[in-house]
Amino acid sequence: MTIPPDDRSFRREMATAYRSGWHFIDLVTAIPHSGDSLMVTVFGEPVVVTRDEDEDVRAYRCLRKPRGAPQPVRCAVRYGMIFVNLDQRDHRMAEPEVSDLSTISATPRSA
Repeated sequence: MTIPPDDRSFRREMATAYRSGWHFIDLVTAIPHSGDSLMVTVFGEPVVVTRDEDEDVRAYRCLRKPRGAPQPVRCAVRYGMIFVNLDQRDHRMAEPEVSDLSTISATPRSA
């Protein structure tokens, strides 16, 4: 017989194993215009992803109680996909090399 994990150990496991990485949210086409926003839940935390006036994509934690300014979440756009990282430690996404961008193909080639 297995014992189900208690809530405290589940939260600790989620924080250490899953929250520390970059997670796919949606495609940038989901928020095409400045002022558009997208509300998602990432590991139980509500996050809003917006496109600001400069056409930059940004993400913020949705605070349950008013505490002043919204808390920014690290957000990155790669190959038309939006990624967020809830961990506050410094985990940077690897930047693609400029020379590799010309060789990327969206469809596989036939032999």
